[in-house]
Amino acid sequence: MAVENEPQRARDPFQGIFRRRDRRRAEQEREEAYYVASQWQLMWWKFTQHKLAMIAAPVLIVLYLSALFADFISPTTTDARFPLYKDCPPQLIRFVDREGKLQWPFVYDVKRQTDPRTMKRTFALDTSIKFPVRLWVRGEPYKFLGLIRTDIHLFGAGDGPLFLLGTDALGRDLFSRILYGSRISLSVGLIGVFLTFALGLLLGGISGYFGGVIDTIVQRTIDLIVCIPTIPLWMALAAALPRDWPTLRVYIGIVVITSLIGWAGLARVVRGKLLSLREEDFCVAARLAGVSDFQIILRHLIPSFASYIIVALTLSIPRTILGETSLSFLGLGLQPPVVSWGVLLRDAQDLTSIAHHPWILLSAVWVFVAVLMFNFLGDGLRDASDPYK
Repeated sequence: MAVENEPQRARDPFQGIFRRRDRRRAEQEREEAYYVASQWQLMWWKFTQHKLAMIAAPVLIVLYLSALFADFISPTTTDARFPLYKDCPPQLIRFVDREGKLQWPFVYDVKRQTDPRTMKRTFALDTSIKFPVRLWVRGEPYKFLGLIRTDIHLFGAGDGPLFLLGTDALGRDLFSRILYGSRISLSVGLIGVFLTFALGLLLGGISGYFGGVIDTIVQRTIDLIVCIPTIPLWMALAAALPRDWPTLRVYIGIVVITSLIGWAGLARVVRGKLLSLREEDFCVAARLAGVSDFQIILRHLIPSFASYIIVALTLSIPRTILGETSLSFLGLGLQPPVVSWGVLLRDAQDLTSIAHHPWILLSAVWVFVAVLMFNFLGDGLRDASDPYK
């Protein structure tokens, strides 16, 4: 027995060395913490590398916050009129007076004057009167967020005029009206896209999953919508709205119109995705497990290409904004006294007014910035969700 145990005892030192080595290696692996990122975290890291998208995101946040708190940020309300300052040009906030002394931010008063030769009415600075620009000033009363009645504004010039972007032909502050108008124009984009995606995902999912007669009916309907030019169709549907409708009902009608047209492209893409995924193993397993068709579409198929849906959602919002702006600009959408970017741009149809008062086009800057930022954001999300980049 002693002879048989000698080989076993001879192997014990080597086995102990191997065990100690394995223990040290296991300890090193435990000490070196590693992290497995999820798909959404990888998308976020790739998104942060897109410089234009990182610029667009905070700009859009500022636009929506300014729309939400427009009544507090704007110096006046949307209907406040200043008869003595009709068609007044934008005022410049100054920090140095005419004597070269550093002052608290202020604006000079402006006075209307008439050219004796051309009889053209212009405004000239009155450097003898200064109005300091202060924060948390009292002005026109309003309801903060539609709930709390107050008259505190973020900034203002007290009893003096403060028109950062000038006034219109009725003496209303354009800066305040643009901020109020952003509520309508930006919310149309969000609400309209929500309805568009609800229709596109539902009809496209049903068409791609069931096929047959349902698929044929949905696809022929899409072909019919796609063949009709977009702008004339918008004009025809918007013109069908009764002119005696209240403002809220017209607003809802514009949202529905923009949604009824934009769902066709998304539904066709969703159908193609579902045709390629409905025979995958996970879908067949869910069907064999007794899961209903509706739950398979919502819980399994649509989340499998959620990254594409997010990108398409972001890129559809600017098209909806441009649709509402175009209809209101042509006089077929929202009507005064409702304020939107398209309604404000309607005053720019007269070339004579633009030549003498070019600041009435400044609302187009907000449209341009919003659409451009949404496109930058969509490009960043598209690059981040692309698995081959």
